[in-house]
Amino acid sequence: MEALIDASQVHAWYGSSHILHGVDFRLGRGETVGLLGRNGMGKSTLIRTLLGHVRQRDGRISIGGRDLSRGKPYEAAKAGIAYVPEGRGIFPNLTVKENLVMAARRGIDGQSDWTLERVLATFPRLTERMGNLGWQLSGGEQQMLSIGRALMTNPSAVILDEATEGLAPLIVAEIWRVIGDIRRSGLATLVVDRNYRMVMANSDRLVVMEKGRMVLEGQAGDLAHRPEALSRYLGV
Repeated sequence: MEALIDASQVHAWYGSSHILHGVDFRLGRGETVGLLGRNGMGKSTLIRTLLGHVRQRDGRISIGGRDLSRGKPYEAAKAGIAYVPEGRGIFPNLTVKENLVMAARRGIDGQSDWTLERVLATFPRLTERMGNLGWQLSGGEQQMLSIGRALMTNPSAVILDEATEGLAPLIVAEIWRVIGDIRRSGLATLVVDRNYRMVMANSDRLVVMEKGRMVLEGQAGDLAHRPEALSRYLGV
């Protein structure tokens, strides 16, 4: 499978704190990868490093065949990577429609599969809130808006960092339904979530981090039969 994101020997620091220690990571085109690990093990730092948000970094990072080892976040976005950050990052003073439309563009290959109509069909609740400002939405609605806005860029890959954190169970189920839809649409997807069972059920491959290193990797179906390994690194 052709690599969309291909990184090797990645190190990252926050000041004097060495967070990532020689991480190798790969996301293939059309592949869904679940990134697992306990809190504080470097998952979000890895994502932010791959996308150029962490300045103190070393190693090789390629996105879409381009060397972005020293790239900026906007270059990762131009390369087709859509990022749904922990905390959502919507524009609170723009309406739902404005949040979506301002992100709309064709993909890097000219594709426009994700239109406003398709996003609203994926998130019917947003249709009812089109005139509401971002700050007027519930946490779950804000998360739907954040994912919908990412899809409006017609990306080659979507990265979801803790997309279900702090949400009500019914909203969580809706988010996982959408993640499944995105996976079936053929988009490459990187998913970080505390619910390892749902990550496993919605991923092709799993990678597990501990203390800034990759310690376990394999097909999701294979690792499902190795509960002792998951228990060791996830504490489940």
